Amino acid sequence: MFGFTMSEEQQITKDTVARLVKDIVIENAHDMDENAEIPGESIQTAWELGASFSMVPETYGGYDLDYSPVTNAIILEELAYGDMAYAIQATLPSLFIYPVNEMGTDAQKEKYLPLYCKEEFTPCTFAINEPRFGFDVYDMKTSAAKKGGSYILNGEKCFVPLAEDSEHIMVAAALEGENNLFIISKDNPGLTVGEREKNLGLYSLKTYEITLKDCEIPAEDRLGEDKGCDFDKIIQKANIAMAALATGMSKASYEYAMDYAKERVQFGEPIAHKQSIAFMIAEMAYEVECMRLLTWKAASRLENGLDFQRESYLARLYAGEMSVKIGDYSIQILGGHGFIREHPVERYYRNSRGVGIMEGMAII
Repeated sequence: MFGFTMSEEQQITKDTVARLVKDIVIENAHDMDENAEIPGESIQTAWELGASFSMVPETYGGYDLDYSPVTNAIILEELAYGDMAYAIQATLPSLFIYPVNEMGTDAQKEKYLPLYCKEEFTPCTFAINEPRFGFDVYDMKTSAAKKGGSYILNGEKCFVPLAEDSEHIMVAAALEGENNLFIISKDNPGLTVGEREKNLGLYSLKTYEITLKDCEIPAEDRLGEDKGCDFDKIIQKANIAMAALATGMSKASYEYAMDYAKERVQFGEPIAHKQSIAFMIAEMAYEVECMRLLTWKAASRLENGLDFQRESYLARLYAGEMSVKIGDYSIQILGGHGFIREHPVERYYRNSRGVGIMEGMAII
């Protein structure tokens, strides 16, 4: 099970990612948000750490290292400390690589993994969210039907990151009442990528709606082919990843508000000395710790081969609620400055609203 001290390797990994975030993300996060664009060179720098394909066998272009969900949670937290949108984009190919590596057939691994386990960041993406009220990841309206040696997919997806730039999209669809994943090429005539979405948060992350209309794919592009895949496990791993992202973002929000409260002087003393402010800061501090421990507990159970469904759900649920609360507290502490875009807390608050809404934006 997880301990309360990182291993030497995990500490080195954490420090390495933290330096990267400090050097190229934190100071540029505001401009990325304002310009609605993440520079490709900064994504490439994060990609070169190799976290997204480290566990892939060398045969397919990976490093064949041990798979460690806890280490991956640490990486996601550090990246999101700099900017959540950046963290999602920098690790986006994992949403394609991990399922193929773990649940794909040998032929699927040989075909797809070498395309994305390369030195250059090559976008591929994952489509699960649907543009309808009350969307339930376990009640998918996007459908797949078997037709001879093919599958026919119909439906709509939203919040699909980098759909316009991705050569392949992993799409979730219901097949005879069971959720499955299907690999669709961008040039498929049944796939239409819509205009870039305008969302409340994550301004710098390009997301799109896609439409599948009688989209025909060969049977061998169903993940796992006739055996299918463990869809529930993928969702649970994505829940842990979202909790890790929320933890990093919430830590950044809390620390910024705390530093501001120490420096902001009113009536002759820092506002941090005011009881109401001090209580909010203390509450944010322990909520961040709780979020991290729930995330690590779920990741540790996964790493040790134990059932982690309950833990992953609790980590995601708690992170979704507390990240919004911490973002709100940060804005309150900054007062009028919290409403000004020059301060990052308004961005943290906007981005936090997506934690409980968006499914499958990262994977552990």
